[in-house]
Amino acid sequence: MVKLRLKRCGRKQRAIYRIVAIDVRSRREGRDLRKVGFYDPIKNKTYLNVPAILYFLENGAQPTVTVHDILRKTELFKEGILG
Repeated sequence: MVKLRLKRCGRKQRAIYRIVAIDVRSRREGRDLRKVGFYDPIKNKTYLNVPAILYFLENGAQPTVTVHDILRKTELFKEGILG
């Protein structure tokens, strides 16, 4: 099964996270299938590759709770796109 989850990057005390599609059996820093965005909690910036995210979600990928919250804040789960 594929999940959309966060992958930690950056240096100590200045973490940024990549949003990746990854097999559930892989560890957090394991090999990902595709990078679909990033999230910087310090600067509160988010970049999403929306077509890639929609592709994985339509093919059965499950976002983690944190990634789901990020996608909801960017209104990707609004009624017209993903109900």
